[in-house]
Formats: sequence, C-alpha cells, structure tokens
Amino acid sequence: MSKPAKSQWDFGELFSPEETRKVLSVSELTGKVRALLEKSVGSVWVSGEITNLRAQSSGHMYFSLKDAGAQLSCVLFSREKVSQRELLADGKKVLLQGDITVYEARGQYQLIVRAVELQGVGALQIAFEKLKQRLAAEGLFAPERKRPLPRFPQRIGLVTSPTGAAIRDVLHVIQRRNPALEIILVPARVQGDGAAGEIADAVKLLNRWSAGADPLQPFNASTHLDLILVTRGGGSLEDLWAFNEEPVARAIFESALPVVSAVGHEIDFTIADFVADFRAATPSAAAEIITEGVFASREFVAEAPGLLQRAARRGLASAMDNYTQLGARLSRLHPRRRLDESLQRLDDLQSGLLRGLKSTVRSRGLILENLAGRFSRAKPSQAIKSRREALRQLERRLNSLGPEQVLARGYSITTDAATGKVLRDAAKVKAGQKLKTRLAKGEIKSAAE
Repeated sequence: MSKPAKSQWDFGELFSPEETRKVLSVSELTGKVRALLEKSVGSVWVSGEITNLRAQSSGHMYFSLKDAGAQLSCVLFSREKVSQRELLADGKKVLLQGDITVYEARGQYQLIVRAVELQGVGALQIAFEKLKQRLAAEGLFAPERKRPLPRFPQRIGLVTSPTGAAIRDVLHVIQRRNPALEIILVPARVQGDGAAGEIADAVKLLNRWSAGADPLQPFNASTHLDLILVTRGGGSLEDLWAFNEEPVARAIFESALPVVSAVGHEIDFTIADFVADFRAATPSAAAEIITEGVFASREFVAEAPGLLQRAARRGLASAMDNYTQLGARLSRLHPRRRLDESLQRLDDLQSGLLRGLKSTVRSRGLILENLAGRFSRAKPSQAIKSRREALRQLERRLNSLGPEQVLARGYSITTDAATGKVLRDAAKVKAGQKLKTRLAKGEIKSAAE
C-alpha cells in the first residue's frame, strides 16, 4: 500500500519497497557470479580436448578445453608445479583438475589448472610419452641411423614367445614364401614382470652369436645373421608394455644387426617400433617384408628366358644398325668416290669457263652492234664493213683462246688422278703418283716414274 498524502503536494510513496529496482554495476554482478561459482562449484575434474594452446614468455599457458557441445577457457600459471606440463598440445585429450572462477576483466568463467593427466590411459601412457620424448631427444629414433634390410636374407634371429600366435604366423608365411630361410629362435616372455629383460637379453645374445663371440656356439659353425625380428601378437597397453621399457629400446639401438619390430596390430605403436630399423604392422607383415626379395625374384626367374631372348634380339638389331652405318660411312670415304667427285668438279669448272666465254662474246657483240649503229649513222656502208671485219677477228681470237682449240693443236692437260689438281711443275710430281692426261679426244691414265 502507498503512504497516505498529508497535503495536496504530498503524494506519498508512489511504489512499494517490493517494486523498487536494485541496479548493479557490471563489476558488482561479475563479482557475485564469481563468488557463486567458486562457492558452488569450486575444485573439479574435467575432461576434454585441448585447442588454441598459447604459451606466453612469462611461462603461463592459456588454452581451451572442448567437447562436442561446449568449450571452457583454461589457464595454467607458471607457478603451478604440474609434472605433465610438457604433454599439453593441441588435439590432446586430457583430464584437468582445477578451480572454477571468473576472469572479471573479460566476464568469462575459466578453470585455473592444478593438475594434468592424459585422458583414458593414466600413468602408463604418461610414462610412455615421457620415455618417448627422452629417447627421441637422445637420437634413438633418428631416421638417418635406420639401416636398410638385406634383400635376400639367408639366416635371421627371432625373439618371441615359443607358444604365442606370433611365431605361428611368422613360420607360416616364411614356409610359404621362402622355406629355405634359416631361423635362429631365442625364446623370451613377451609380457609380464621380467619380460623386458628377457627380450633385451635375447637381442644381445643374437648379436654375440652372429659375431662369433658366444662361447656356447658350435666350433666353426656358420653363425652369421642377416637381421633380427622382435615380435608378438596384439593386446592391451599393459600386455605390450614390455616393448615400451628402456632396456628393450637400448638393446635394439645398440644392435649391430638390423632389427625389425612387429608388435601387436596395425594400430599399436611401441617404443621398440620407434627405435627399430623397420616397423611392421603385424608379425605376418614382418615375415612378408623379410621374404619379399626372394618371393619377388621367383617371378623374375620365371620370366628370365623371355627377357634374355628379347635382350638378345635388341642387341642383334643394334649390331645390325651399327654395321649398316659403318658400311655407309666406308662407302662415303672410298677413294673411287673422291675421284668421281674431283672429275665432276673439273667438268663443272669447264662448263663455267665456257659459260663465261660465251657471256663475254655476247657482251662484246652487243658493244660492237652498238658501235656499228653509231658508225652507220655517221657512214653506214663503211661502218658496216668495218664492224663485220672486227667481229670476224674477235671470233677468230676467241676460238684460238678456247681450251678445245688448244687441245686440238696437240696440247694436253695433266692432272693428279686422285685430287684433280692441274700439274704445272714436273719437279713437284712424285714417283708412282697417279696421273690423268686429257687430250683433244679422250683421256690417258698413267703413273709417274
């Protein structure tokens, strides 16, 4: 009820206390929300996937934790002693323990992280990641130290359980693909307490045996191994844990022989896989890889006769082509061909000389005709007579200078039979040199004495 009015200007309270609004500032409201969250939720464990990880130079780490429906802002301060801090990375699924609060400057709630665990695998996975990172830093996984596998192994060492499924798979594949392959088995437990030590000792024993340093091996026995296969079938992380222990990794790393690791199924990865020279997805796949060279060579050997025949035909065809080319080159370099070419050049020169003479005659004739015309205009009859006489004299001179007239008078032209060069000095002619003498009619071939 409103307060009664005392005067016409006293209206009393227009609104009851219940209707009066209480207005909060943003800071006041955020503070209330923060206090409520910290009191009602407090310290919690929460799981999710890390995204948008950002590490500051101050050492603080900021990231979001997400699942299919939401995401949560998280901060890990540098002062917090979290042992798994180095495992934080985008895409990692983790369990986080921390305190829910509100970052008032942005008005967003966040988790202040106090502890980190990898989600779903616990202590074993953490130990796996730590050992993996430490051995990688030491260079045990370096690609440049990986050795190639021999293409045609004759004897291999095998480290596995003698009663497991892995050895049956390996023997079945080898019997089918390369039954001549010799296998030296060193039995070892592949899971449980002490299994890692047995596996490491087996790898070391095979190395000593291959090097001839094992006092228990037969005297003068052929002991050289081409590689070592370390294998077992699939199982849980706990079942495969022996292959994640440091003694096994060190033994594989120090092996003088190439090591193939085939542990578990295709989705399983162990420390032994990372250290080994070659990792196979399964024991059967490892056996196929080891026998691939011999198995593939069977097909090559079956095709070898056909390949040899085709190679022989190609070689014969190539030899025939070379023979044909050599024959063509010899024919081009034969002395008879060079002589023919020289004679042809001589004929070309003679034809050119005749064409030149005829051209000169025509040119002089035109000049004479021009002069005759000029003279005829001045004194026609005398000019014509004079020009005719001059023309006859020129014709006689030209005929007397032609080579045919020279040869007709009893002269001859002697040339080198090989080169076609005209000889002008008898002193330069050598004894036995082949000569060719051209007469007015025909040619005479001779040799100088």
